[in-house]
Amino acid sequence: MDLRIFTEPQQGASYDTLLTVAKATEDLGFDAFYRSDHYLRMGSGDGLPGPTDAWITLAGLARETNRIRLGTLMTAGTFRLPGVLAIQVAQVDQMSGGRVELGLGAGWFEEEHKAYGIPFPKEKFGRLEEQLAIITGLWETETGKTFSYDGTYYQLSDSPALPKPAQAKVPVLIGGHGAVRTPRLAARYADEFNIPFASIEDSEKQFGRVRDAAVAAGRGADDLVYSNALVVCVGKNDAEVARRASAIGREVEEIKANGLAGSPDEVVEKIGRYATIGSSRIYLQVLDLHDLEHLELISSRVQSQLS
Repeated sequence: MDLRIFTEPQQGASYDTLLTVAKATEDLGFDAFYRSDHYLRMGSGDGLPGPTDAWITLAGLARETNRIRLGTLMTAGTFRLPGVLAIQVAQVDQMSGGRVELGLGAGWFEEEHKAYGIPFPKEKFGRLEEQLAIITGLWETETGKTFSYDGTYYQLSDSPALPKPAQAKVPVLIGGHGAVRTPRLAARYADEFNIPFASIEDSEKQFGRVRDAAVAAGRGADDLVYSNALVVCVGKNDAEVARRASAIGREVEEIKANGLAGSPDEVVEKIGRYATIGSSRIYLQVLDLHDLEHLELISSRVQSQLS
């Protein structure tokens, strides 16, 4: 089971804070550092010092880290044109020496679009499908040849399809709860399918849909990595768990029901239950980015049992 650290900087985090967490992620032996792609805080609070851009952040971290994978859950398709995003991701992959992964979603948070003047189209899923076709098509085009695309939403003509990523293939993540279109899209384009904040039962059902869609698309059901994203709140004792839950504005029992909370042994046991339904990677949503002792505890008492 791979454990990855997943942050939500729109809730209030500077680049320096993210750099500190990313370096701790690397030093403590976690597999990857991921971040959300949002420009507006959700819920109460001021979100100071303000939003940071996902791919600018990852570009900086690419030069400041050496081992960990770097990626997004999920880049919002509404924020960037697909040709531009292909260039950005390829460049950051080069800057990292081939450690980047692209999680791409349709975009959903209308308020942040209004706040920063970003168009929020009604038909987002069709755009996402074209974006995936374009981004992967650009990367797969042989150097010296050109790429063209004539879609409903995007048209590219004789693109040189440059630059290329450092990796022969940048892993693409697709996720979500949709029962029909999402599995089909994952089966066609994804290297990894991620389901966020879902129960073991719901995860098993969605993994099954994706596996069936992969087979229908002519792929092996096990060609994809299956993963979960879950909020995490671990403590050496009940008081420490309660303190950490309070710091992020959550109730312990609610996190136990919907995420990973409790003692290290409790969390290991629940992760094991996700493993039994096919999940091989957990993105630990860490909401208090100043509590590095939390990461140290997870590394020494949770990750060590899963190695």
